[in-house]
Amino acid sequence: MNDFVSIHQAEITGTLSMFDRIIFKGHVTRLFPAGALALFLTRQKVQLKDYGRYVEQVTATLKAHAQQLAQAAGRPFIYLKSAGGLSKEARARALLAQDGLTEGLIGVFAVVEACSSFAARRPPGAPWVQFVRERRKCLHFYYYYLDREFGFMHVRLQSWFPFELQIYINGREWLARQLDQRGLAYTRYDNKLTSIADLPAAQALCEKFAGRKWVRLLNVFARQVNPYLARLRQAGFGGYYWVTDQAEYATHVLFCDRASLLALYPALVERSLTVLQAEDVFRFLGRKPHHAFQGDVTTRLKGRPQGCRVKHHLKRNALKLYDTANVLRVETVINQPREFRVLRVADTPDGRLRRWKPMRKGVADFWRYAQVGRAANHRYLDALALAQPTGKAMAELDRLCQPHVKDGQRYARFQPVAAAEAALFAAVLFGGHALNGLRNGDLQARLFPKPPASTAQQRKRSAHVSRLLAKLRGHGLIAKVPRCRLYRPTVKGIQLMSAALHYRHDFPAAFHAAAA
Repeated sequence: MNDFVSIHQAEITGTLSMFDRIIFKGHVTRLFPAGALALFLTRQKVQLKDYGRYVEQVTATLKAHAQQLAQAAGRPFIYLKSAGGLSKEARARALLAQDGLTEGLIGVFAVVEACSSFAARRPPGAPWVQFVRERRKCLHFYYYYLDREFGFMHVRLQSWFPFELQIYINGREWLARQLDQRGLAYTRYDNKLTSIADLPAAQALCEKFAGRKWVRLLNVFARQVNPYLARLRQAGFGGYYWVTDQAEYATHVLFCDRASLLALYPALVERSLTVLQAEDVFRFLGRKPHHAFQGDVTTRLKGRPQGCRVKHHLKRNALKLYDTANVLRVETVINQPREFRVLRVADTPDGRLRRWKPMRKGVADFWRYAQVGRAANHRYLDALALAQPTGKAMAELDRLCQPHVKDGQRYARFQPVAAAEAALFAAVLFGGHALNGLRNGDLQARLFPKPPASTAQQRKRSAHVSRLLAKLRGHGLIAKVPRCRLYRPTVKGIQLMSAALHYRHDFPAAFHAAAA
């Protein structure tokens, strides 16, 4: 992200990286193994033939508890016959605005929705009834809160076994509450903080969010809405195992005003759709393309009331780019965490050692979600830094057309609009190099698609690319990474090389005239 901010620093006031929408789910996993539910019913002295009536009694108990909580708080309990019309969130926000609530329970909605539950079935040829998991519909309770810490949120409880629990919170809501408590001024548009008086302090708060003791906190909400949880524990079936079902980690680039963002945004969208490739999406999300990869990589453009949104999908994970007010938002959505890696202690033949393992849904790895999301957002923004060259960069292209002397060494001039130079610039600015930098061999692979026919040709190519790297470095377009044979484009190089490519791509008539 340093490249993007450096190039557009005159129009940017700062950046903020933070979790946005998060959905946690709680599962009573000890009910899942075969025979577990039958064992629980035996301990409750409930016969299999009475399972249906027993579950109906449990549902009635959960419903009475929900009504009691709503009545005690002086809030409504509403049964929704269908999902048509306003969404549950919209209804809750309407209640919030109508009653001027400042904290506490907003209301409880009861609605019949699809779920995964247990049914008593006797498989063909089996001598007795067994419990199987299947899809069905049952009553769900939505508790909407204006929480003291997390702001607007909800808890969703399934009223039939295995009593799945869903908790939705929003990181921006949490941050706004934290800023209010510390007296830090900010302005807000919808869910976006468009300006913050002390951005470093706000970012420091965001860094602490991922390290919360989530199991303890989520269990507090579970005990509030599910009185049956105590009976499950007494029967030896424990409590909820908490997982991160979906997490969005967003980086907001705050522009000085909406006009500055609008001047740049069309070029960002164009680059996302026309220049970035499937290989780039792999690398943004920290993966290497592999011949054994099974899945889809897609890019979609969607119109929005504020403008448009670009979304890159890698299997079920995604990167999104869109604009709101003066905020450019890049967001990583993690639905499939096993596509990423986390460093944790593992049992090996040599003892307990730290190894890179697939990232888990369990909230124990929630801190790693922040690292993965931040790194992906920054790589994506740096790849977009090449969009819309500035007028200063266009003027400085003339200097590339002249020989340059540095430390007594003379470097030949460039021809920025020539086909060979354009291919070189495109190879240097290839999005895959944003992650690890580029070497001589990387540049050879981009400039010479076919492998060398002989060792002599390989040496000739290597020497040719070495001279090109020296020339690029002499003109200040790339810089060497200390203590290794890696090079990265400089801010100046990004501006000038992208300007040349922009000129060649968007003004073909002028290019042909110059080439002639």
